[in-house]
Amino acid sequence: MDILEAIILGIIQGLTEFLPVSSSGHLELAKAILGDTSVPEESLTFTVVLHFATALSTLVIFRKEVAEIFKGLFQFSWNEQSKFSVKIILSMIPAVVVGLLFEEQLESFFGGKIFLVGCMLILTALLLLLADKAKNTNKEVSFTNAVIIGVSQAIAMLPGISRSGATISTSVLLGIDRTKSARFSFLMVVPLIFGKIAKDILGGDLNFQSSEIIPISAGFIAAFVSGLLACNWMIALVKKSKLSYFSIYCAVVGTIAIVFTLLN
Repeated sequence: MDILEAIILGIIQGLTEFLPVSSSGHLELAKAILGDTSVPEESLTFTVVLHFATALSTLVIFRKEVAEIFKGLFQFSWNEQSKFSVKIILSMIPAVVVGLLFEEQLESFFGGKIFLVGCMLILTALLLLLADKAKNTNKEVSFTNAVIIGVSQAIAMLPGISRSGATISTSVLLGIDRTKSARFSFLMVVPLIFGKIAKDILGGDLNFQSSEIIPISAGFIAAFVSGLLACNWMIALVKKSKLSYFSIYCAVVGTIAIVFTLLN
């Protein structure tokens, strides 16, 4: 992988992590178009690094909220801060369980499974279309809602299903306020990404050649910067009920991916 390719993939990751179009799916499509020949393990390593970059951009955007979460964890009173912290923890459980029990199976999906990506993008399109038609309310995220949204996040571990699209759509369909849905969606993934990276580092799973350090660093920076821009943009779009545009986009790209696979 050269530097230009890494930057392109980093920008794609930064934009699509927050926009509801599946960052993992677009990375797999981009790798196929760019002729990336990485084996699944190497491909997953680069994907994890880029996700780490967008997790950092999330921390920058929501630094006040993150501080509140940590504050809530170490308080000994049952207030709004501690309740929100518990909801974040509850939302993580489904993805943690799936990640631990089916890690090898999930890794096998990252390596040019374009047909799968296309099908999952169409599923994402349907979710976004349903969410866009849902009525807006001022409802908060409940503890039960947090678990249900967490299940959506676990399913979105498949490439092609947008994590933000699935979790935000689920939140909106549950009647939760759109802005609060986006905020919860972006915050709930941060602990998972850092946990995944810590696990892979301690387990020695994130291995790459010294010659890959510069391309990976370039991709990391590109993902971080583009992620900062996309995060703020997405919050505004969700508030204005503009998800149908992304639904059309996902349907078109998903169809192209399926047709491309069938023809080749």
